[in-house]
Amino acid sequence: MLSISLGPIAMPLAPVLLLFAVWAASWLATRLVRKGSDKAHRDLAGLVIIHAALLGLLAARLAYLALNADAYLASPVAALDLRDGGWYAPAGLIAGLAWLAWRGIHQPLLRRPWIVSSVAGLALWFLALAASGLMGSQALPSVQLNELDGTRSVSLVQAARGRPVVVNLWASWCGPCRVEMPVLAAAQQRETAVGFLFVNQGESPAAVQTYLRDQGLPLREVLLDSGSTLGQAIGSHGLPITLFYDARGRQVDAHFGILNAPALESRLRKLRPSQ
Repeated sequence: MLSISLGPIAMPLAPVLLLFAVWAASWLATRLVRKGSDKAHRDLAGLVIIHAALLGLLAARLAYLALNADAYLASPVAALDLRDGGWYAPAGLIAGLAWLAWRGIHQPLLRRPWIVSSVAGLALWFLALAASGLMGSQALPSVQLNELDGTRSVSLVQAARGRPVVVNLWASWCGPCRVEMPVLAAAQQRETAVGFLFVNQGESPAAVQTYLRDQGLPLREVLLDSGSTLGQAIGSHGLPITLFYDARGRQVDAHFGILNAPALESRLRKLRPSQ
C-alpha cells in the first residue's frame, strides 16, 4: 500500500506512518520522565524527540541530494521539491540518534526516556512499514490489461517482457499525472535498457487517444486498465503512482505523487543493467 484515502484526498502512506511514529515516541518520552519532575522537563523530553526527527529528515534529504548531485545540478530547483520522495534514510537515522546522544550527555536525567522512546518509535515505524508492505519486494501483479488499439489483452508480466520496467498508473483527469507525464515521456524516448508501461486507470480508448494527441505525447506501450485493477492490486487508489521493477519482475522502488526529472533519474540508476 502506497497511499491512504481521506475522503476525496489521497496521501502517501510513508510520511503519515513516520509522523505517527515520531508523535508516539515524543508522547512516550514525556511519560517516562522521572516522577516529580516539573512540566518543563516533560516538555523538553518530547520536544527533543521532535527535533531529532526534523534533523534526521534534513540530513536524509541532504545526503540524497549529495548522492545524486549530478542529476539535481541539472535542475537545481528540483532539490526543493520534497514531493519527489528523495531521502537517504541511513544518514537521517545517524543524524537523529547523534542529536539524541549529544542532548543525553547534557541532560542525564532525560537520557533513559530518550533512549527508550527513540527505540520504541523506530520499532513502531519499521513494524508499520512492514505491515503496510512498503518494505517488501513485491512481484509484478498478475493483472490483465488491454492494449490501446484494442487488438489484444496482455498481462502486466507479458508487457514487461523480461525487462526492467517503469510502470506508471495515470489518468488524463489527474492534474499531477499531467504535470509529470512529459518527464516520463522524455525518459521513454531516451532509455534503451528500461521499458516504460503507461497504464491508464479507468478511461476509454478514445479518451486516452484524444488526450495523447492533444498534448503531443508520443508514448509507446500505453495500456488500458478499465477496472483500475492494478491500483487495487497494489492497495493504492490515488494517482499518479510509479512502480519500478527489475528484470526479474521484483519491485525495487515505488513512488506516489509527482516525479521530477532528477528523482526519476536516481531511480532509473537502480534498473539499468550497467549500474
